[in-house]
Amino acid sequence: MNRLVCLSEWKKEIPMHSTRENLPGQPLLKVLAALFVASPSLAQSPIFSSPTNIFAPASTPAKSIFGLSLFVIAISAAIFVVVASLLTYVVVKFRKRTDDDRHEPAQVYGSNQVEIAWTVIPVLIVVVLFMATARVIANVQKAAPSSAIRVTVVGHQFWWEYRYPGLKVVTANELHVPVGIPTELKLLSADTDHSFWVPRLAGKTDLIPNHPNLMWIDPQQPGIYLGQCAQYCGTQHAKMLLRVYVQSRAEFDRWIQLQSQPAQANDAASEGRRIFEATACVNCHAVAGTPAQGRFGPDLTHLMSRDTIAAGIAANTHENLRSWIQDPDRLKPGSLMPAMELNEHDLDAVTAYLETLR
Repeated sequence: MNRLVCLSEWKKEIPMHSTRENLPGQPLLKVLAALFVASPSLAQSPIFSSPTNIFAPASTPAKSIFGLSLFVIAISAAIFVVVASLLTYVVVKFRKRTDDDRHEPAQVYGSNQVEIAWTVIPVLIVVVLFMATARVIANVQKAAPSSAIRVTVVGHQFWWEYRYPGLKVVTANELHVPVGIPTELKLLSADTDHSFWVPRLAGKTDLIPNHPNLMWIDPQQPGIYLGQCAQYCGTQHAKMLLRVYVQSRAEFDRWIQLQSQPAQANDAASEGRRIFEATACVNCHAVAGTPAQGRFGPDLTHLMSRDTIAAGIAANTHENLRSWIQDPDRLKPGSLMPAMELNEHDLDAVTAYLETLR
């Protein structure tokens, strides 16, 4: 099957959208958003063409956060303009002159009006920001609709596990969801603190041991959305990457159908399967339809349907897969997968077997 989304989708420009919430100062937010899009230098910069660009939201929660961010920027900019203007006026008007020594300036010992103004106005600004932020948080944290697809996300050191309980599918590192349909993510941790963050789809949400968290996304454009663990969780925290594949409903249904099937027997790779099942691999990994039922490492039933290995740090190629089996520390120092210390013949046989798992 062809790749569902080509990697060039990473660079696709996505038009800005205002949030669904009617935040104060909405016209100014639209002007600021238009400036972000209209500026050629911004549109062509590496930051704004990044697949993790927070200024190109593609899901309702991300749009809410984006709108709130613009609102805060607008208020901060207004405060800066007012303060800078007053400061410039004072510096120019009351600068030192040649005859200042002979004319002492008027001595002012306070103004009730000014003191009330610089107390009340900041309080009002803080209240407005608090109310706008509280409304966005409430909208982002509201429960997903009953029709949403449910996915359980389990954070491990240092990879992601995805379980689709209602669809009987388990996969790793690459999350697949349908476009335009809400997906509820139940976040769990198998060891320490992690944080699920795909900037263009939603804000950060932590995965805390023994404390399930919920979040939801509803991507409105197909493509690949990137992110990573945003909470330091150990040596390879920086290489605990996230890939979310947003597909049409038909493509998603086909993917689910393929993923729900057991591993297909392949006589040409029978030797590699025998070696795989005779080593410690089966203690950590699962391959549906075989004696391998481990749960410490990623499910390998459809390993070769994934674009990457090792939580997104390397392309899923023959060379990288072989190198990963031979010595995981070569690609990801500090990973919890041990080197299997297979001889060259057995290494080639196991690699060949894993490459049949599609």
